[in-house]
Amino acid sequence: GQTIAFKVANATGAPVNARVVRVVCADPNPAGPGIITEPVTASVASVTTPEAWPVTPGSFGIVEGLPATGETFTVAALVKPTLRTPTRNQAIMTRDGGFALALDGEGRLSAEVAGADGARTRVHTARPVPLGRWSLVWLTRDAGRGEAYVGWMPAAGADAGAPDGARASTPLAPGAPRDGGADVLIAARKTGAAAVREHFNGRIEAPGIWPRRLNDDTLGMLAASGKVPGGIAVWDFSQDIGTSRIVDTGLGRHHGRLVNCPTRGVCGASWRGREMSWRHAPEQYGAVHFHDDDIEDCDWPTAFEWTVPEGTRSAQYALMLEAGDAAENVPFFVVPPKGKRSADVAVLVSTFTYTVYGNHARPEWKMSERWRQAWREQVAAWGAYPHNPNDHPEYGWSTYNNHTDGSGIAIASWHRPMFNVRVGYLTYPYPDIRASGLRHYPADSHLTAWLEAKGYAYDIVTDWELHTEGAAALDGYRVVTTGSHPEYHTRQTLDALEGYRDGGGRLMYLGGNGFYWKVAASPERPGVIEIRRAEGGIRAWAAEPGEYYNQFDGEYGGMWRRNGRPPQHLCGVGFTAQGNFVGSHYRVRPDALSSRAAWILAGVDGETFGGHGLSGHGAAGFELDRADKRLGTPEHAIVLASSEGHEPEAPWVLVPEEQLTHLTTWPGQPAPELIRADMTFFETANNGAVFSTGSITFCGSLPTNNYDNDVSRLLQNVLDGFLDPERTFGVPSEDARQPSADAAAADT
Repeated sequence: GQTIAFKVANATGAPVNARVVRVVCADPNPAGPGIITEPVTASVASVTTPEAWPVTPGSFGIVEGLPATGETFTVAALVKPTLRTPTRNQAIMTRDGGFALALDGEGRLSAEVAGADGARTRVHTARPVPLGRWSLVWLTRDAGRGEAYVGWMPAAGADAGAPDGARASTPLAPGAPRDGGADVLIAARKTGAAAVREHFNGRIEAPGIWPRRLNDDTLGMLAASGKVPGGIAVWDFSQDIGTSRIVDTGLGRHHGRLVNCPTRGVCGASWRGREMSWRHAPEQYGAVHFHDDDIEDCDWPTAFEWTVPEGTRSAQYALMLEAGDAAENVPFFVVPPKGKRSADVAVLVSTFTYTVYGNHARPEWKMSERWRQAWREQVAAWGAYPHNPNDHPEYGWSTYNNHTDGSGIAIASWHRPMFNVRVGYLTYPYPDIRASGLRHYPADSHLTAWLEAKGYAYDIVTDWELHTEGAAALDGYRVVTTGSHPEYHTRQTLDALEGYRDGGGRLMYLGGNGFYWKVAASPERPGVIEIRRAEGGIRAWAAEPGEYYNQFDGEYGGMWRRNGRPPQHLCGVGFTAQGNFVGSHYRVRPDALSSRAAWILAGVDGETFGGHGLSGHGAAGFELDRADKRLGTPEHAIVLASSEGHEPEAPWVLVPEEQLTHLTTWPGQPAPELIRADMTFFETANNGAVFSTGSITFCGSLPTNNYDNDVSRLLQNVLDGFLDPERTFGVPSEDARQPSADAAAADT
């Protein structure tokens, strides 16, 4: 009953054809099932003709409806620039027809002020504003003296050795500015109907406009505190930090809004390290970090719509687009009507993780021409998805990348094309060993293809439903299974999964490095996700001191382990080691076949299994999870099998939170012993149970030999057992419990 709106840009000049398909498998590897889609009888409505719509990244603030500035005024702000842009200016505060305060290509403070009939006065300082340090910058238009002034000085508490500042003045063009009705932009500039441009990189705090010339004493007050009374408008970024609203504390209360989601909850000029949470001392967090590559939404018009007919199967779908020789696909998911499941199995789709990784520009692409060429050759040979995020920075990269100024990307949005969330997308090239090299959305389709091949009915539930509906989204499902990498979770999604498990649900965690990072969802905009890479963890960048708390919800960010909820507490295993995208096998633990979970291994012959697959050619690979009772693995959990063969030269490394020194680890065992995946089972209250594989590459082994293999048989055992209404999973009594096979290691 809901309508899906598709935003499509088309630069080909050819008409666009749109159709809907159901996606069974998104892996283009000819050694596996290949891409499998099924046509859907769908009436896709054309709303507008797709054109070559522009993409306009870059964050800024905008204030509408401010009265005319007047003949004499001062514009000022505290700024901390983070990037030189030799080929263009970076605007600090601007108003078409009135003024523009900016940094020029050399980093000097530059200003324009308007007079009558469009006459402009330009002035700039001789010395650049320092990078990475707080300074007060200002522009004064003094009609009485007939001059324009521009200057900067170090803010109070600026680093030792900061320059004393610089200032300049010049005669003023006559006449008053004609800027009545024009928008005020912060961190960008717009002239007439032109696109917003000249985006600023860095932090801005307490920007304001005063209807007079500010003398040196008043400027000193601003440099010390960012506060001087009597402003036409003075915007306090320490208010409403979790939103896009910017609050004016001046005389007119001319509030504004932020565009393209810059980073808030960051340290301002007065932060001294005494408080680490912006909620406790918001006045110390009155800055916004703007970037010229921030992007929240492409803002394209709707091109096509599809109203999902009643009775449509819950599954993964894609809109297939064709225009001449060009093709594109847009995956999406249809969940069952609220409260009306259509199967006993729910597949949890990790859209938050997909979004956080969206448009991951991998470092290998930049480091190696050989790697790039191998990727292109494999894409061409397999007919895989041909576009790579590295070629398209305009759509915004992932939170595993950095902004142009070097700061980490903390906010991701699904309101933009995400090239790695596409049918047929390859993450890694493996031309020699025919491995698929898939991650995330395409990799998870190995599981759905297996379910289809084995004839299991299933529904799709995404983490958005868990976030907004809680455990109720999983009511009635006998089994809930994850895909290969459910890494990013909000407090609400974890609560929902724990509620399902403790209410008698049966949970299958079929991945690795799951439930690892804590994220926050925007309270204003579904699909905008924030990550603060705080202390610990394998991470692409590190949050700055004092900036470990999310702007969206004010909670401490970082790893769930640092928040007192290790993955072992939910599913018995948690992230322990990472290597290259290669896989190995599991070895059955000596006591597993005599344990109460021996039924899981029925039909699995030999001491090892899983040494095959489309993902790294092994069911245990890339990122591995292990059991640890001190982190929450239940006392009665059984480790059925553990992986081996992860040699350090591969290289395999222990995650940082497990390493104390170059010699010692947090668990107290030698690092090589901790590099393993533990396949774990345990019972929960109310006839529930949990099965965990502890490996990202596990699902890639399901399709081997047309789904007839040891990993497939093992998973079928688990799923059939979990679906069986006659099978009970009571938590064993103390004297009936059998010790876990990893008891000695976990108790060391």
